[in-house]
Amino acid sequence: MSATRIIAVRHGETAWNVDTRIQGQIDIDLNDRGRWQAERVGEALADEAITRIYASDLSRAHATAQAIARKTCVPEAREVQLHSGLRERGFGIFEGQTHAEIAQQWPLENQRWKQRDPHFAPPGGETPEQLRERVARTLAELAQPHLGEQIVLVAHGGVLDMLYRLATQQDVGAPRTWELGNATINRLLWTPDALTLVGWADTRHLDTGALDETST
Repeated sequence: MSATRIIAVRHGETAWNVDTRIQGQIDIDLNDRGRWQAERVGEALADEAITRIYASDLSRAHATAQAIARKTCVPEAREVQLHSGLRERGFGIFEGQTHAEIAQQWPLENQRWKQRDPHFAPPGGETPEQLRERVARTLAELAQPHLGEQIVLVAHGGVLDMLYRLATQQDVGAPRTWELGNATINRLLWTPDALTLVGWADTRHLDTGALDETST
């Protein structure tokens, strides 16, 4: 059966990543290092056969995707397609707060969040189960038309976390043991029947480590 090859990339670094401030669906731009990381991803993928580049409509993901599009050797892939289904998890009242501020202001909610309660949503936000459903639905929508081809998805730490869990059939509440660094390259195969992990957290195009998803 034909499969869609997927290159999934988390956006480059932002100032809020450095501050361990929750971005969620707040629109935060890349910082200087994030723009450098985006350019490095573009260079690393320049010779790949890419049919389409899809990105979250939040600017940190969109800017990362544009850096990839500028370097691609495939003219048809140079226009980034935005999709709100690739947005970061909605964190409601947690957005704009640091991890320390959340722990101080909402200790009970913070505990449920840190315990990865699959049914917990910060007021105004999404549960992990809701995020998983959104990511699976968006993935099928974007991958189905590209069987036999390769696409790039540029998104966020929470989205990539769910892609990994879907591919490895891990529960949303299971402890995370895999990396979700800024601007890493991750590869999967999608068919209508399954999502398969091919390679994860490739950082060879970056000269230093990137901040992990826990710093978003």
